[in-house]
Amino acid sequence: MSSVKLNIKNLTSLWQTVSEPFNSSFIEKEFAYCLIENSEWPNRLWFHNDINEAKIVLAKDKLSSTSTNLTIPYWNIYNSNSFQLLEENGFTLKFEQIGMYLKPKGTFTKSSSIKLKKITTKKEAELWSILFSKSFGYFTNPILLNKAQEDTNYFIAYYNNEPVGTAILHITNKVTGIHSVGIIPEQRRKGYAEQIMKLLINQSIEINSDYITLQSSNMGKGLYLKLGFKEQFTIKNYALQQRI
Repeated sequence: MSSVKLNIKNLTSLWQTVSEPFNSSFIEKEFAYCLIENSEWPNRLWFHNDINEAKIVLAKDKLSSTSTNLTIPYWNIYNSNSFQLLEENGFTLKFEQIGMYLKPKGTFTKSSSIKLKKITTKKEAELWSILFSKSFGYFTNPILLNKAQEDTNYFIAYYNNEPVGTAILHITNKVTGIHSVGIIPEQRRKGYAEQIMKLLINQSIEINSDYITLQSSNMGKGLYLKLGFKEQFTIKNYALQQRI
């Protein structure tokens, strides 16, 4: 499997893994979706292959029948401009991301200032949810973290015992996906994100990952390039216009 497909598989596996304990992960012929009420994440609907008008009609019917908003990611891996069909059918672009990967070569020197604490208690899950909301601007229900699976680890980042950010590691076979690395606004521009990333990369190497994947914002891309990641593809994230 190509590194691009491994990246996408890890990402969609995370959404499914988080949703499955709540019977909220669904697979249909043309697309799959996750729908968890009282949470803005991971609620997504994604197509199995490139899209056409017929698939969009099916997706719109599904979206119209739900009471929860879903984000529709489109990865530009098909050498087509089929995303234009989404825009012609009432979908609005919300934000873009860049799929990136790293084939690890060696560990980084460990920082003594940032510590990562794995979530193990309900209280920690509630704190993670608060930090995540501050960092990213949308809500993740802490109950999702209490149902975490073996290969999905949630972390709080601490500086001098003060919580400053969040992260997730999700493992699929020999691929480790780094997700939701966020720093709360008042703690930004202090180098914490880079320190967190180095710790997560080290953990990924320790479990013998062949690839490390992530999805970056344009703002974060420079950091990941500095750490050795390479760009793979763009993700355009849409919402059905009538549900905004």
